[in-house]
Amino acid sequence: MKKYSLIIVGCALTLASCMTTSTTVGSYNEDPGKQYTYATGKQLWIGFGLLPIGKTTVATPADGNCEVISKFVFGDFLISSLTGGILTSRTIIIKDKK
Repeated sequence: MKKYSLIIVGCALTLASCMTTSTTVGSYNEDPGKQYTYATGKQLWIGFGLLPIGKTTVATPADGNCEVISKFVFGDFLISSLTGGILTSRTIIIKDKK
């Protein structure tokens, strides 16, 4: 049993990176300052991720320079697993620099 637990943890750590996407907008990388979370949101999908439920609008900075991160976190995993994958969600995080 211990062997299987180690394999599951190893797979979870190595395969989780494909569940996160990061996109920089504007001159975010060149801007000096400390990074902070500007806004967060959650997008829900039905039919194993085929059809979006509504359209989530997450606030972005006025200057347009930010980093948009979309990830599949533990809460999203719970939603997906409890509904058998019929309802899924993704967490959206907008980061900016002060």
